[in-house]
Amino acid sequence: MTQNASDPNTLVEVRGLSKQFAGFSAVKGVDLSIQRGHIHALIGPNGAGKTTCFNLLTKVLEPTSGRIYFKGRDITQMSPASVARLGMVRSFQISAIFPTLTVLDNIRVALQRTHGGTFHFWRSDKALASLTEPAMALLTDVGLQEAADTVAGELSYGRKRALEIATTLALDPEMLLLDEPTSGMGLEDVSATAQLIRRVSRTRTILMVEHNLGVVADLADRITVLVGGEVLVEGSYEKVSQDERVMAAYIGCKVPS
Repeated sequence: MTQNASDPNTLVEVRGLSKQFAGFSAVKGVDLSIQRGHIHALIGPNGAGKTTCFNLLTKVLEPTSGRIYFKGRDITQMSPASVARLGMVRSFQISAIFPTLTVLDNIRVALQRTHGGTFHFWRSDKALASLTEPAMALLTDVGLQEAADTVAGELSYGRKRALEIATTLALDPEMLLLDEPTSGMGLEDVSATAQLIRRVSRTRTILMVEHNLGVVADLADRITVLVGGEVLVEGSYEKVSQDERVMAAYIGCKVPS
């Protein structure tokens, strides 16, 4: 497999990434570098190409042109499952939650993916007991340990999102990709989710598409702004928020600082 001799601190490198749909260019020659241990945010106004770019990186879509490297390996033609096994996982790639199972059982089911690759709903509680300790550790990581015996469908929206992240973490990814993790949340859930992302980032690299610029300002080490499918500017929040082109792209509204 092709190797990319880039900076060893660069976990993901994208070169000339483009995607066309029936002649329409949704993403145009995007270059992107994501550093190990960083929270990297991908932002832009509606129609900027964020979702398409994100779907290209997570292998939901195949690029028209360009290359994607992860840990120095060319993953451009790899399947989402193969990329996940390498350690790059999108939050919904494992599953949505099972609403009729307890929070703990949701995590134990997810953990089975790392213990043989199949789901065994018929296994007894005794047979699944070996997964309880690592499952509880994951719930502790996302602040849901006290809700272990709660039926997942009874959780608030924000706590359901925390559970989804926990099921993703069951694959022990090196890089976690989050698509608008605070979308549709109230202020309390937004705050809790932002704190969760910060905790998770202590041991993982995170790329997130996020519309809440307050969350981006609080969390992101580096920001890439897309407009019209192209990279407009990249850098710290301070740099991005003071760029007049970014202000113009957001319909003349200054990015809050």
